[in-house]
Amino acid sequence: MYEDREDAAETLARELIDYRGQNPLVLAIPRGAVPMAAQIARALQGELDVVLVHKLGAPGNPEFAVGAVSEDGTVYIADHAQRLGIDDKYLQRETDQQLDMLRRRREQYTPVRLAIDPQDRIVIVVDDGIATGATMLAALKAVRAQQPRRLIAAVGVAPPETLERMRAMADQVVCPLKPQRFRAVGEFFRTFGQVEDEEVVSILSRTAH
Repeated sequence: MYEDREDAAETLARELIDYRGQNPLVLAIPRGAVPMAAQIARALQGELDVVLVHKLGAPGNPEFAVGAVSEDGTVYIADHAQRLGIDDKYLQRETDQQLDMLRRRREQYTPVRLAIDPQDRIVIVVDDGIATGATMLAALKAVRAQQPRRLIAAVGVAPPETLERMRAMADQVVCPLKPQRFRAVGEFFRTFGQVEDEEVVSILSRTAH
């Protein structure tokens, strides 16, 4: 159990300390992970940016992820999407809607610069916690395509089976809390408030070059 996201970030930074001084690129999955990634980037003397991904929600249940898409159009479809009988037409429509939202979010988050290039960098992708892992897997897939030197997934809390799927995509997976019984990310944080877009913009603008 963490006190809050700051506590989780401090724990992750300790486990990632070997990358300090190697100018890692720390990419947050917005919005909740942005304050954590900023703290980790400071601790490791790295750079901060966001990797924009969004889950693809199931028909009639948008909170249940059946996949995810990144801002460059990389799509990850979960195995259970087919078992649920979700057709390609629905997935394409949902993907297009989320891509539009991600483009607007990039314009809002980093209006004066492009995304930082991960090529040949040590890249650490951060999330506060994951359940199915769809958004993290889409983020890792998108970043991997940009040829980082080393790709690390750093997560506050996740179930073991989700972490196994991540190991196929990342060179290293760091996750201090791996509970067998997992309902929601928030149950492993005593304080787990919503992170708003305004806070994300503020953090990114403070760390812009």
